Amino acid sequence: MNQLINNQVTAKLTEAIKANVQAAIIEDLSGLGIKAKDYTAQLISKTQLANATIITREPAVICGIPWAEECFKQIAPSVETVWHVIEGQSVTSNQTLCTLSGLAHEMLSAERCALNFLQTLSATATLTKSYVNEIHDTQARIMDTRKTIPGLRDAQKYAVAIGGGLNQRHGLYDGILIKENHIAATGSVETVLLAATKISEQTNNKLSIQIEVENLDELEIALNAGAKLILLDNFDIPTIKAAVTLNAKRAIIEASGGIDISNVREIALTGVDRISIGNLTKNIRAIDLSMRFSNN
Repeated sequence: MNQLINNQVTAKLTEAIKANVQAAIIEDLSGLGIKAKDYTAQLISKTQLANATIITREPAVICGIPWAEECFKQIAPSVETVWHVIEGQSVTSNQTLCTLSGLAHEMLSAERCALNFLQTLSATATLTKSYVNEIHDTQARIMDTRKTIPGLRDAQKYAVAIGGGLNQRHGLYDGILIKENHIAATGSVETVLLAATKISEQTNNKLSIQIEVENLDELEIALNAGAKLILLDNFDIPTIKAAVTLNAKRAIIEASGGIDISNVREIALTGVDRISIGNLTKNIRAIDLSMRFSNN
């Protein structure tokens, strides 16, 4: 396993990979182990051997090899895989990613599960990389959000990291993001920040505390209340610039909302510290991959 994977695949993620693949197998084969059903594969002799390749039909940043490997491990234990790329590698159209050899019926049963993970996670990594490249010479960093495909949050956040982006809180359990309704329910910015601080202290300050503001007046109130991590929600470029000036490096400033590849560089050049983009995980187009049997 290459170093980039070692840096990203934690014990928690290893368990998520297994769970993701098991869910995919049940979805596609209606069960695990002897309960799995692939009637089309029964057309092929159980002793028939095959060789195959996985190729990409378009440029991409490859991501999801651990998931693909787990698919073959669980569905096609006879199949040996040789990867010709590493996780996080940029590839060109028609490049061979992997060669496979083993029992044909097992290989075919595992094909769709493996390709689904590869094409989806490569899509997130590829899109993330395009944003990271666009602002590479600025101080800003690209961040993800919780706007993920249900069941694939661990996987997609991993893919963002492979693409060069940074992960924000994983869920509601490991960070605090104060939005307008939280402020309205508690009465004021000062009250809600104080309550958030007390909650964080109960976890030995392991929880990040971020507050969302919708205009410069709210930003000033948040700064005066001691906020250290502030989200600018749907600010236009001139207002972001004014917010950075007003902040004067007192807090970490993050821009979010209405950001795409056409304006991310201009936003980064305003001097914000972070840019969060939901489209990295919620609005992706799968990379075009294909598995092909060889004639020999």
